Parts: sequence; C-alpha cells; structure tokens
Amino acid sequence: MPELPDVVVYLERLSALVGGRVLDKVRLANAFVVRSFDPPIRSLEGKRVVAFRRIGKRLIFSFEEDLFLVVHLMIAGRLRFREHGAPVPKRLGLAAFDFESGTVILTEAGTSRRASLHVVRGEEALKPFSRGGIEPLEAGLGEFRAAIQRENHTLKRALSDPRILSGIGNAYSDEILFAARLSPVKLTSRLTDGEIDRLRTACRTALTEWVERLRLEAGDGFPEKVTAFRREMAVHGKYREPCPVCGTKIQRIRHASNEVNYCPRCQTEGRLLADRRLSRLLRGDWPKSIDELEELEAKRTR
Repeated sequence: MPELPDVVVYLERLSALVGGRVLDKVRLANAFVVRSFDPPIRSLEGKRVVAFRRIGKRLIFSFEEDLFLVVHLMIAGRLRFREHGAPVPKRLGLAAFDFESGTVILTEAGTSRRASLHVVRGEEALKPFSRGGIEPLEAGLGEFRAAIQRENHTLKRALSDPRILSGIGNAYSDEILFAARLSPVKLTSRLTDGEIDRLRTACRTALTEWVERLRLEAGDGFPEKVTAFRREMAVHGKYREPCPVCGTKIQRIRHASNEVNYCPRCQTEGRLLADRRLSRLLRGDWPKSIDELEELEAKRTR
C-alpha cells in the first residue's frame, strides 16, 4: 500500500502537472470505484483544481466550489500520468481524469478492487476520512509520547495503526523500527523516555529520507514505480538477506497477509521472534536465538 512518502510525492507531482487546471472530463472504466453519489462525480467536470493535500494515506484533490475528490489507493491502486485523452488500460484501469495538460489514470492490480473514489462537498465532509492519528513529521515529543502510549500495543502495531500515527504502514514501520534499533514486538507501555525519543527521531528521519529519495526518483516526471519493496530498504522485504549494519540474516514474522522483517542482532538482542506457523511446525526444535539458528543452518550445509 502506498504510504506517507509515496503519497507526498504523488501529491507534489500532481500539483506540478495539473494544479490550477480545469478538469475537462471524468471517464469511468469501473463504476464500482466511486463509493459516493452526492455530489455526483460528474460535478467535478469544468472545475479547477485549487490544491492537493493528504489525509492519512488518502489523496485529496480540492476543486472550486468547495468540492473534494478523495482517492484511496488501498494496497494495489496506483496513479499514472499520460498524455491528454490517453486510453484507460483495459485490465487494470478504473478511471481517468482528463486535464488540458494530461490525463491522470487510476489503476489497480488484481481482482479485489479495493481502491475507491469519493466526492464530497465542504471541509466537514472530509472529517470522516481521518482516522485520528497524529502527523509523525509534525508532532512534538510530548504529543508523540501521548499518542504512542495511549494504548498498550506492540510497536509494530502502534506504528501502523492510523488511529495513532497517520500515513505509516507495513513497509515503513519495519524501516523505522530498524532505524530506532527497537523490537517490533516490544510493548509501548514498556518504552523508556529515551526509546520514545529514539523512535520519534527514527520516524522523522526515515520518512523524510524516503520522501527525498522518491522525489529525486520522480524528478520532473511522475512516480511510475510505487512499491512497498525497494532495493534500498534496510529490512523490509529482505528476509534472509544480510543486515546492512551487522551482516546477520534478516528474519521475519508472518501473520495472515502481513510480514514483519527485523534484524535479530540490531533489534532484539539476538533473540528470534517466534513465527507462529514455523513454531507449530518445528515445536521444540524452534531455535530461540540467532546463534542457535546459525548453528542449525551450519550443520545442514556440512
């Protein structure tokens, strides 16, 4: 799912390419993508885009006459920018928005069709789209501490909960926890003041760094390779690859469709976190530390 850095760069490039332009036409390839009916999406035609903003992971197009288009990409939704009037891709295309300067196309891979469009009028109508999380790049230390410790959760869950922090998901929570040298399963109630400060700093540093990376990648064009798995990431999606700091193989915890990636030496003091699926399979043979795991792997290769 596109997260804060991806959404920020999307919005910057949209502002540069279609900001201040009139939306000539909306073309829907899949009517189900529109989840609202009043105002109708056609009411945006002939209106000028006056601003862009972000609410969590949602992109907000602000139009004249207090109209807003709310775009939620979910997991597989992506935006493309093409020449004016470009055709909507038959298999992936959901909608197209034609401006004089070019066409913004909404696509979604797979068949689940979870991406959505809402059209609303007035600032009050935008409030239901906010989950209430604080902005990690703007919050002071006191506000950050209060949000993180309001409820007792694991750090992984707290970072990716939109009611706590806005715009962070599975990928960047892994990167933040690695940068902070904190275990993904540590409980927020057990954080020291120093660890909270370290976590906030890691949030700001990791997210800012990735905004800059993606901004440079897009350049004067448009983001075309929005993905949760990037070669430059330290741990996310790097299972069994060497940690960039200590060289230990990155480990993972899998739960349903989510995966947590971490370095056992940098983040958990050498302790392996139990993966429920493997723990049930191996039972008493499940190694408790990275040293035990490395010994087992060494024996298998002899």
